[in-house]
Amino acid sequence: MMTAGGQAIQMVERIKETTNAEAETPRNGNNESFTLTGRLHSFRHAVHGMALMLRSQHNAWLHAFASVCILTVSGLLRLSDGQWCLIILAIVAVWTAEALNTALEFLADAASPEFHPLVKNAKDVAAGGVLISAIGSVAIGLLVLGPPLLEFLSRLL
Repeated sequence: MMTAGGQAIQMVERIKETTNAEAETPRNGNNESFTLTGRLHSFRHAVHGMALMLRSQHNAWLHAFASVCILTVSGLLRLSDGQWCLIILAIVAVWTAEALNTALEFLADAASPEFHPLVKNAKDVAAGGVLISAIGSVAIGLLVLGPPLLEFLSRLL
C-alpha cells in the first residue's frame, strides 16, 4: 500500500520527466517577444479565460449576480471614493480567488483525470480560499454599506 506522500512523489517525478523531455520547445504562446500584437493576444486569452470561468463554474454566476447587486446598491447610496475603493477591492478579491480556483481545478483534472485524494485536497483548499475571500468581502460590504443603507431605510420609514 502506497502512502499519500509516496503517491505525491510519483506524480512529481512523472511531471518532471514530461517537463524535462519538452523543456527545449516553448509552448502555449509564451515564446513571443514583447509586442503590441502579443499583448493583444494575451488580452484576448484573458477574456477567453473569464468567459470560460463563467461558462463552467456555477459559483461564478453567483459572484456575478452579487457583484451587480452590490454595485447597484453602492451607486444608489452615493458612496465616497474611499468606500468605492473598498467595495471594488472586495469584489475583485472574490473574482480573483474564483479564477485561481477554477484554474487549479482545470490543471488538477488534467494532471489526474481519475480520482486522487491529493487532488481532492488541493481542490478543497482552493475552494476554501474562495470562501475566505467571500466572507471577507461580505464583512467589508456590511461595514461599508450597512450605515448608509440603514440611514436610507430610516428616511423611508
